[in-house]
Amino acid sequence: MASWVGTRRTACTRVMVALLAFSVVSGAWAQDASDNPKPSSQSASPTTQAPAGRKGGADRSAAGNPPSASEQHRLPPDTTTKQTLALPGRTLEFTATAGSIRLFDQKGEPQADIAYTSYQLDGTDRANRPVTFLFNGGPGASSAWLQLGSAGPWRISLGGEGVVSSASPELLPNAETWLDFTDLVFIDPVGTGYSRFVATGDDVRKRFFSVDGDVNAIALVIRRWLEKHERLLSPKYVVGESYGGIRGPKIVHNLQTEQGVGVKGLILLSPLLDFREFQGTSLLQYVASLPTMAAVARQTKGPVTRSDLADVEQYARGDFLVDLVKGQADSEATTRLADRVAALTGIEPAVSRRLAGRFGVSEFRREFDRRNGKVIGRYDASVEGFDPNPDSSVSRFGDPSGDPLIAPLTSAAVDLTRGRLNWQPDGSYQLLNGRVAGAWDFGRGPNPAESVSQLRQILALDPKLKLLIGHGLFDLATPYFGSEMALDQLPAYASPARVKLVVYPGGHMFYSRESSRQAFRGEVEALMK
Repeated sequence: MASWVGTRRTACTRVMVALLAFSVVSGAWAQDASDNPKPSSQSASPTTQAPAGRKGGADRSAAGNPPSASEQHRLPPDTTTKQTLALPGRTLEFTATAGSIRLFDQKGEPQADIAYTSYQLDGTDRANRPVTFLFNGGPGASSAWLQLGSAGPWRISLGGEGVVSSASPELLPNAETWLDFTDLVFIDPVGTGYSRFVATGDDVRKRFFSVDGDVNAIALVIRRWLEKHERLLSPKYVVGESYGGIRGPKIVHNLQTEQGVGVKGLILLSPLLDFREFQGTSLLQYVASLPTMAAVARQTKGPVTRSDLADVEQYARGDFLVDLVKGQADSEATTRLADRVAALTGIEPAVSRRLAGRFGVSEFRREFDRRNGKVIGRYDASVEGFDPNPDSSVSRFGDPSGDPLIAPLTSAAVDLTRGRLNWQPDGSYQLLNGRVAGAWDFGRGPNPAESVSQLRQILALDPKLKLLIGHGLFDLATPYFGSEMALDQLPAYASPARVKLVVYPGGHMFYSRESSRQAFRGEVEALMK
């Protein structure tokens, strides 16, 4: 969903199966640009380009030679179309390109085709016009969440009671599109969307399905896109959601130091920045989630903003943490903590005492309205759904705030790509690929994945680079207070003038709420101006 990070090994995403870690130098993967000329930006009808490795698009099988495995798996040539979008108070004319960039290994062997969708506003000065690269998380999520939910020219409704699996998705002009002030490039990492491997064997999957290999691949795709579309001189921004919180800072650092590409700003939506604080026995996971749990309880009585949670945040970083550290060996502290947590979250005091006031996300989701046989969402805990097994002693439920979006989002993404943009790859579109998540190497042992180190480095390296982070109040997957705690640890050079955290009513995809989507768009536009 907008990325799917912070799963902490839940059944919802089935992540964290370790593989071998991998890192490559900037030249390890490359695209043969001479075989993949830029598409025409002047044609009013779809245009195509010859892909790398197929001179002029010739079909080698026609000459009697069977196509190689990479040719059999390759994506079709890029398609470019002219589009017009009528919005309140203005009309946008822009060039849309749906296509791919091929990556190679150090031996020049093709490895993967990475799909992208770009939108460039017509009649602009490309040297001064910002261009923004957007990706979701998971790992295993395509960029459809950001494209069709927040920033793209068209969107579908992701909120409200009408969002069910059987809903017919309708692509609507997006009045809050970012295209007014920046060109947009949505990237689908390999295994998501239509992106795919063209090489066979386990080694290539091990390389791409790892923290470092993934970062190197996306950073190289960004550089190749800039070269291909002659945008190296444009102001550049990077946007990541959810697991994009791990990807984003690392990609910016890779661009700065490996690819030779400067970035003016990093924007993160609902990010997870440090796996170490959200797993195992870390006490900070309870500190990070407590304000969100209290927000969920309070929103049942009326609208809630972050300012309404000042007392909970103060308690979480104060007496709550002190009593947590004392542990269950101190029965008085444990009882005091459990009763205060019950009062803040609406959980039955007897249940809170049984769990010593330490609620895992899954436990809280089930206990919050268990009396009515309902569970609340992980991505948006203000959304309720029926527990399919209310009498079971174990949790066997999905996410009522996320699962219903999979079908309409998938259908809308396919319809946009194949219909409106006229790019028609074979194979299935992968909105959320569980096989990617299950095969991912997150980096285990003493150094689990985190990106706070890279945040420090990119902010120190470029004193003009800015960081904007947006969160939803009711997001239990990546609670906003976790980001607050991480940002509080940054040195003084990460001043409020450069680093900003904003929190809105909503969940992991807080932009599904109109007011939150509008407000965050305003923050992004201000950052770029």
